[in-house]
Amino acid sequence: MHRIDLKNYEIRTDLAIEATSNLNNIKKNEKIIDNIKVTNIYLDKKTHKLINKKIGNYTTIEFDDITDYNKKETVKKVFSSELRKLLKKLSIREDDSCLVIGLGNISSTPDALGPLTIQNILVTNHLFDVANVENGFRRVGAISPGVKGSTGIETSDIIKGIVDKVKPSFVIVIDALASQSIERVNKTIQMTDAGIHPGSGIGNNRKEISKETLDIPVIAIGVPTVVDAVTIVSDTINYMHKHFTYMKNNINKTNKLIPINKINYLKEQIDVTIEDKKNLLGMIGNLNESEIKQLIYEVLSPIGYNLMVTPKEINFVIDKLSDVIGNGINRALHKNVNNL
Repeated sequence: MHRIDLKNYEIRTDLAIEATSNLNNIKKNEKIIDNIKVTNIYLDKKTHKLINKKIGNYTTIEFDDITDYNKKETVKKVFSSELRKLLKKLSIREDDSCLVIGLGNISSTPDALGPLTIQNILVTNHLFDVANVENGFRRVGAISPGVKGSTGIETSDIIKGIVDKVKPSFVIVIDALASQSIERVNKTIQMTDAGIHPGSGIGNNRKEISKETLDIPVIAIGVPTVVDAVTIVSDTINYMHKHFTYMKNNINKTNKLIPINKINYLKEQIDVTIEDKKNLLGMIGNLNESEIKQLIYEVLSPIGYNLMVTPKEINFVIDKLSDVIGNGINRALHKNVNNL
């Protein structure tokens, strides 16, 4: 087997929590709220270079399910609370105006998180011009600028023009992201004050939208809705290793394997040895995770099969996610809408 060269393969992830998973010198503040894991990471002038991400605060919210109504409402509550904390950290006042921007292509379901979220935003900017708005509400405008393939205009240029005209105090941007783990797809929300590159979720990076480009604070919110084929195959090999070791360690006294529907190896601590990997996959078992991904990349890319993949239930889940994020933003921006 030829020597693995990792320089040609860039792990596709927009999540700071994944990019820092193997780094011990980056401080992470973790907490569990109603079975929802919240992780706060701050990248400073030194640590941001280690993962090629911008300086800033990164908050990650991890959950198991939002298809159940009560669980969805719990995620919404936690998300809204964390967003309020970030607003306070950025010294954003209760009467500061906001422009909410939904990035993405509404015709492509995995990329439709932004536009669908905009449909749930409580827009109030126009009301301040025609009536006395009661206390507890702030000026909020919302727009979904589309994608460059539809408009022919760079998305960041459209947003810059609107910001210069409307002059909001800060901007919230929502977009689909990409993950390097199947387990995080549609089950993780990231928010950051470091800005965003539109289209990153489908591997089509455009000009960034950030405080540096707009001259006002920018909060980027995203959910990974896709993974590439390299990640899927790599994770499958990893699950095969765990499955093999789990089954080997759980043969009962009659030398019969436990029933397949009783297996729950992903929720147990399983120490997969190099010997187990060799026994299952021979030469490939000698490779570490990064080398396996590189090998798969080298196999799939020349034939055009490193596809971006999304779960089959994406239509249903993206509707729930847009509700969580849209109405979670409403709760964070306005005092009197906790029932949304």
